[in-house]
Amino acid sequence: MRDIYTRVNNLRRQVFSAVANLAYEDRDLSEIVEIPFEILPGEIASIRESVFLERAILGERIRAALGLDIQPAREHISITTGIDEIVKGENYYKAPLINIIKFACHQCPEKLIKVTDMCQGCIAHPCTEVCPKDAVDIVNGKSFIDQEKCIKCGRCVTACPYNAIIKMERPCAAVCGMDAISSDEYGRADIDEDKCVGCGMCLTHCPFGAIVDKGQLFQTITAIKSDAPVYAAVAPAVAGQFGNGITMEQLKVALKELGFTDVLDVAVGADLCTIQEAHDFLENVPAEIPFLATSCCPSWSGMAEKLFPELKGHISMALTPMTLTGMVLKEQHPGCKVAFIGPCAAKKIEATRENIRPYIDFVLTFEEVIGMFDSRGIDPKNVVVDENEVSPGSSAGRNFAVSGGVANAVVQVIAKLEPEREMKIANAEGLANCRKLLQAAKLGKYDGYLLEGMGCPGGCVGGAGTMVSLTKGNNAVAKTTKEAPYENPLDSEYKDYLRIVEENQDTDSELGK
Repeated sequence: MRDIYTRVNNLRRQVFSAVANLAYEDRDLSEIVEIPFEILPGEIASIRESVFLERAILGERIRAALGLDIQPAREHISITTGIDEIVKGENYYKAPLINIIKFACHQCPEKLIKVTDMCQGCIAHPCTEVCPKDAVDIVNGKSFIDQEKCIKCGRCVTACPYNAIIKMERPCAAVCGMDAISSDEYGRADIDEDKCVGCGMCLTHCPFGAIVDKGQLFQTITAIKSDAPVYAAVAPAVAGQFGNGITMEQLKVALKELGFTDVLDVAVGADLCTIQEAHDFLENVPAEIPFLATSCCPSWSGMAEKLFPELKGHISMALTPMTLTGMVLKEQHPGCKVAFIGPCAAKKIEATRENIRPYIDFVLTFEEVIGMFDSRGIDPKNVVVDENEVSPGSSAGRNFAVSGGVANAVVQVIAKLEPEREMKIANAEGLANCRKLLQAAKLGKYDGYLLEGMGCPGGCVGGAGTMVSLTKGNNAVAKTTKEAPYENPLDSEYKDYLRIVEENQDTDSELGK
């Protein structure tokens, strides 16, 4: 549904804008009870069967945007419960990140093979012939499936010449590469937190808008209004997300109008990450380990940690671009706060890790920042920029945003460091495919390879916090890649900041994982 701007997208955007207004205008936090009425005025339902239900759901969306827990419907709890928590400290969100608003869930079937009205009652009835469990019969001239016998293999779906048999599956579960979504006792979607890695694909695919992620909008804006300078670190996947033709230079001016002190392109951190991973590969493959996997995608590394713990030493110890960019900013501006702005829900999980907190204070998605722009009436395409200013970062670093970009960047660096070294790479996108890649690597298929995994289809440009289609995102990234001031990460003016990493290696060997 990413190609279509739906009512669900619009509601999320209105919530983010309302929460941003709450913070910018110093409104009393108790006023969140008014926001559902501001977004959905009147008394006639326009979205669901009841305006009261939709306002209750909006209330939970607001709580999540503030970083608060979703509340159950089984007991009377005020929407403002726990509201004082969001003004305490940095308020890193409390797990779980991805939440299901139970009374918004449609109770979709987990899996169902169903005969539609398109059945023509043909005399060949191949559907009955291919069923291994004799679950398909002809009743009153039409195909009929005995659901108690059906094993959901889908052979009848493929065999039907009229496409009259369909396979229905809960959309959120269908896109979950970790098999983390099942049903609760009422048939509503339920997330197994032990399996979830926070990729957010379920969030983007629920057509009822029943799945939300927690945010730090209010906390970021509160920090912006304080005495501490707040710097924005913007991911390369930003290309095209705020409108066609919007440049990084325009976005930088627009973010400063929101109150950020300044902006640094995370392509800088991607360059540093590339150099680290290149050295990791050269030093360890094949001398210490048979293959090396990249580290920058948190849902990919989280999946590896949960499902392939025996391969932990095969994941690069390089810091992620987000963390490295935060390191650079903290070194340049002691005492500052850093807000990472990107396409990824899982980065919110990464930033909560104890050894990442010193470098990243807040994580916002592009979708949440759109809400901030809406709240202040700022349109990046209308700002005035300095035409002489060019954002740093190599073309390879900017290309981190797309599937295959990380591995290709590492190959570029290795080609310069050791031109005679033969490089073999393989990559996967989407957690289901990433699992297959690591399983094959575990069996020895990719010895000597550099493996790249991206938890989201298409890479970062397909992340849960993006606003445009993969095609538009890919095209926009390709354009910014061509416009980069240099090609190879080794030419980065920031590469000397890797000394900070070396200074912390003994105490923070797990940093970025």
